[in-house]
Amino acid sequence: MITDESVDRVREAADIVQIIGEHVKLKKVGGSWRGPCPFHQGTHANFSVVPGKGVYNCFVCGEKGDVFTFLQKRLGIEFPAAVKMVADRVGIVVEEVTRRREGPDPRQPLWDVNAAVADYFRTLLWDDKEGEEARNYLALRRVSREVSDRFGLGYSPRDPAAMRTHLQKIGMSDELLVQAGLLVPRDEGGELRPRFRGRLIFPIQDAAANYVGFGGRLLGPGEPKYLNSAESPVYSKSKLLYGLHMAKHVIRKDDRVMVVEGYFDVVRLVSAGFDWVVAPLGTALTDEQAVLLRRYTKNAFLLYDSDRAGLKATFRSGDQLLRQGMSVQVVTLPDGEDPDSFVDKKGGEALKEQLGHAINVFERKVQLLQRAGWFADLTGKRRALDRLLPTIRATTDPLTRDLYLARASEVTGVAKDVLEREADAAAPSARGEAPAARPVRAARDAGASRAAAPSHAAPPAEVELLRILLHLRGSVEAAGERVGPEDFTDPALADILRALLALDPSAPSADIGEHVGDEARRVLASLLAEDLPEGYDAESALEGCIRRLRNVEVRERLAAIDREFTIASDAEKDALLLEKARLSRESRQLDPENYKNFRLHR
Repeated sequence: MITDESVDRVREAADIVQIIGEHVKLKKVGGSWRGPCPFHQGTHANFSVVPGKGVYNCFVCGEKGDVFTFLQKRLGIEFPAAVKMVADRVGIVVEEVTRRREGPDPRQPLWDVNAAVADYFRTLLWDDKEGEEARNYLALRRVSREVSDRFGLGYSPRDPAAMRTHLQKIGMSDELLVQAGLLVPRDEGGELRPRFRGRLIFPIQDAAANYVGFGGRLLGPGEPKYLNSAESPVYSKSKLLYGLHMAKHVIRKDDRVMVVEGYFDVVRLVSAGFDWVVAPLGTALTDEQAVLLRRYTKNAFLLYDSDRAGLKATFRSGDQLLRQGMSVQVVTLPDGEDPDSFVDKKGGEALKEQLGHAINVFERKVQLLQRAGWFADLTGKRRALDRLLPTIRATTDPLTRDLYLARASEVTGVAKDVLEREADAAAPSARGEAPAARPVRAARDAGASRAAAPSHAAPPAEVELLRILLHLRGSVEAAGERVGPEDFTDPALADILRALLALDPSAPSADIGEHVGDEARRVLASLLAEDLPEGYDAESALEGCIRRLRNVEVRERLAAIDREFTIASDAEKDALLLEKARLSRESRQLDPENYKNFRLHR
């Protein structure tokens, strides 16, 4: 039988309008498509297809369902055949198991409670006196009621009992609200309180349009300015993209996606006619988000803020997308502008013009380094290459990689073959495959001395690297060129590193806590509470931590080679053996046990 995960992937990727449109003459009406019902042979447009939700419904005969249901009933085929038919259309290979899960999806109660809360917040925003502050704020931002309703914006009440009381009346238990992250204990075993209070609310839906969480923005002073839902069985911010449920069909049709930073950027651009826009629920894209985008297109446009943090996020996101074999262009806005403010002031036509001037992400890096004068002397060229090489290593498309090497050789004067050897020697695992999210790597720290760690279990090298960077803020940028949040297995530590990379090194440590979640904030306090010991060689320990983390990629590729070897041809086996020998040598060089200066502090 086909796995549930495969069914979900195919359903999310399917263009239900296109598939049903091959059997029914459909016409766009508002947010849906209408036509005569093919099941009762109707002649009026009573048959509705809603692409945002992936469903169809006839208002006369009551037939309804998703793309698979339609094909089953229309063509008289079984469910597996319908899934495989759609999978072939969208280019997804379905996985099969002996037996599929029986009964309803266990995530349904969480989707239902989130949908009920989204409706409650939306009602408060427009129909309750308490929502007046949020309505005024939207008016100030020039967000109309029509646009607000399109995104389901809402308002969370300040009264800590209001939401809970309302939901209890419609049968939602505290246990379910806690599981969904809508109610959280004030402290361990303490009183339950709502996670969102007095905030403008952005409902978050997965690619299948299920309500999975929320983002909340404060309307006045305070921190954090933005607060997202806690991780839950249906909400994982590293695997979701805001707006994808509305944009996915346009993205596939136009074969392009625009990635912006925040909720308001998406709202503004979609309202201006750019229906192919999404945003990560953080700053830079994660592995999982890049893999998700690659299902729909191979062409990405990055439109982030023009400040220092925005540029860092741009290049980190670009590298993630390059790992998936995508083409990445960067759109540059005038200084001080973000997508929301730019389109609000100048309109959609001005943004179209900026899109016409987009340049390749690697060329944008070169452009910035040239403007800063980094190619003027040997020292600058070396530093410039340290920033260019990570993007070359991230690039999995052979032709694009060759073009990047040629361009780097041109601007630095370093021979192309020398640059290629440097890229290969430092990060061979960045080539050859573009994996999805890396598996949890319990073997990462086998045999390592255990660092004084936070209260939760975490790989010692990750803990120690963060501890050192929190005390040596000037080393953050250089370390960030070699290891990023996506290399961490511990979500809280990855969250802290992401905040460090986004902040200026001179920013006070207190600012870090304003950019991370609750769990990361607790870990951060633990790491900051302990100074580095006197005489501790932090620079050497930092190098050792980075080597240990980088070595994980090499070991993963070695394991993949062993798996590939059993199905490889003789010629492919020869190439795999050569690669394995080279990686084995590099792994021995990277192994901290062979790096004499590496010591985890106790």
